[in-house]
Amino acid sequence: MDVHFPTSSILSIVLQALLLSSSYGSLEPYDLLYNNAVDAFYRSDYKDVVRYMEGALSSYAEVRQTKVRCRLRCQDQHPFDSVSMDLQFFDVVLRRSNCQNECIEEKVGTQSMHKVSEDVNQDFQRRIPYNYLQLAYQKLKQLDKAAAAAHTYFQANPEHVEMDQNLEQYKALEGSDQDHFVDREARPHQRSFSAGVKLYDTADYKGAIALFEEALQEYYRADVECRALCHGPQRFEEQDHVLYRYSLYELVSDHFTQALHCEHECVRDLSTRPGRLSPMENYLPLHYDYLQFAYFQMNMVEEAMECAKSYLLFHEGEEFMTENVDYYREAVGHDVKPREKAEWYLRRHKQELELLVIGSENMHVEFTEGHYWTSSGGREDSNRIPSGTDGWMEYVPISEKKNFTLAPPQKLREGGPLVYDSVQLVQNSKALNGTQRVLLDDVISVDECAELTNLAHTVTMAGDGYRGKMSPHTPNERFEGATVLKTLQYGYEGRVPLRSARLFYDASERARRIIESYFLLNSTLHFSYTHLVCRTAITGQQDHRNDLSHPIHADNCLLDPEANECWKEPPAYTYRDYSALLYLNGDFEGGEFIFTEMDAKTVTAQVKPKCGRMVGFSSGGENPHGVRAVTRGQRCAVALWFTLDPLFRELVNTLQPWPYHNVFFDYVFHRDTCLEYSTSCYVQDVYNGY
Repeated sequence: MDVHFPTSSILSIVLQALLLSSSYGSLEPYDLLYNNAVDAFYRSDYKDVVRYMEGALSSYAEVRQTKVRCRLRCQDQHPFDSVSMDLQFFDVVLRRSNCQNECIEEKVGTQSMHKVSEDVNQDFQRRIPYNYLQLAYQKLKQLDKAAAAAHTYFQANPEHVEMDQNLEQYKALEGSDQDHFVDREARPHQRSFSAGVKLYDTADYKGAIALFEEALQEYYRADVECRALCHGPQRFEEQDHVLYRYSLYELVSDHFTQALHCEHECVRDLSTRPGRLSPMENYLPLHYDYLQFAYFQMNMVEEAMECAKSYLLFHEGEEFMTENVDYYREAVGHDVKPREKAEWYLRRHKQELELLVIGSENMHVEFTEGHYWTSSGGREDSNRIPSGTDGWMEYVPISEKKNFTLAPPQKLREGGPLVYDSVQLVQNSKALNGTQRVLLDDVISVDECAELTNLAHTVTMAGDGYRGKMSPHTPNERFEGATVLKTLQYGYEGRVPLRSARLFYDASERARRIIESYFLLNSTLHFSYTHLVCRTAITGQQDHRNDLSHPIHADNCLLDPEANECWKEPPAYTYRDYSALLYLNGDFEGGEFIFTEMDAKTVTAQVKPKCGRMVGFSSGGENPHGVRAVTRGQRCAVALWFTLDPLFRELVNTLQPWPYHNVFFDYVFHRDTCLEYSTSCYVQDVYNGY
């Protein structure tokens, strides 16, 4: 009997064997452990999920800490203090490099084993492993650990409505303890600061002082670690590595400038909570503000003055704090200096800024200084003291963010002709409890739905549009997709009927014309991206499920539910103006499309998909939306995004000449989507899908 093992499984086994045999005591790569955990999840082997995922988290943390420890140790062992000539400078550089390599490999093994893809690193930064863990611990009836994993995940994903519901259920269980709801990835400096604010708000000034002082120590310690992590490889964007033939000092300058920029941005990183888009306003100076008043309340006036003077280093001449300093000086009868640590920190910050300007000019790139603490927060209380904020003020952007949570810039209108006689208006914006929303039926026929569904079963690929991730939004569903052009290619090759491929194009064009006409747009609506997508419930993973098939989001801005804002800036697709979902079937359970308020929790309208039904809406923060879990069967639809800007029309997905150019020319020409250079067309990189 022939037995065939999947290639991926064989490679995984071989790699694990090599790891065990070649480097005794070395650390297993966290991406391998992570993949093993995900595989175990799909096998419903929850004990292995826990074993591998906890191992992956441990490995991830150990690699980071090892890099920090080794880089700092080697920096101390080989300082630049006495360098006076070129050879001495490079002697230190080479010795540091050798020291770091030996130190790191002694702790974790060969460094090449721990080179991990950006996708995996992003999953760890977004705390995705804790989503798997809470589900696994739940299945294993270890509810205290499930609660901790759920809480940890939710801290970085506050828009995840279902995880919020899970947490409420855990809290309601008999025997539930508040101590179970811990953030396993909490940053010590942020935790201490938040706890200090809570004590401050209860007038426990002695306890608050201890926590704020601890928060400052932890902040400066975290700053050192953050900077150490910047000493790794840098990305030379817009530079061709193969053709990179600059001089030694130009190369050193470029690399140093990028590493220094990373270090300089640590102030932003340390003041940003997990999962948030923007740092807390005035974060570091706020420590000294709280402390100056808390010390004053404890009648420790010299300490209060020291902290007030430290605050003024960040906000020189600010009226209310200057008045406080004058009062403290009169009370103690002499002057007091600011804290040395704060002086040193700002002195270094200014020196870095000067170097970054020079380095950026050498690289011929523009450098803009972030506004890290240019605002004092504008507190209005009578004593000019910090107000109660649970430790977190309103979000203020580092770069010039613009709030586009309101309607699109042109005058909002709707109710235009539906173009096709068969199309039926079901609900308008008012009925859907929002603005620029519409629900239509009979956009395509039952036969056309069936033909497009059959097409989807042939052409869609797992993870298409999401870098091959089979389950980009939830581990409980499989995601598959295909573009119009890929479908036409299959038609030309005879793998699907060309008529079916053409129907995909025609149906999406029909949707575009309806949206353009109904919303009475006074300019042409162009395709931005079109995707034939199917979501399939994974058998055996639907018990007690309450996550979303697609999390709540907006299509052209970054939704920040806690701040009640939607930031129109990259990586959001800011050029998208309107969106539509054309459904192909309704024979599945769950999968309802929902609109919410900007809090990502309050559902304002719900749409049950069925053949020929289409929901259309403007793409901004006025229309947050998502998809409920598909708990049985398969849900298929055509997802469409449109733009009013012709510069962002959909581009064809290839980098090489098309052998099928005669077949695609009609698509390219009439759809106005392809920038032609000889026989080549170029594509924008998009990762979406409903």
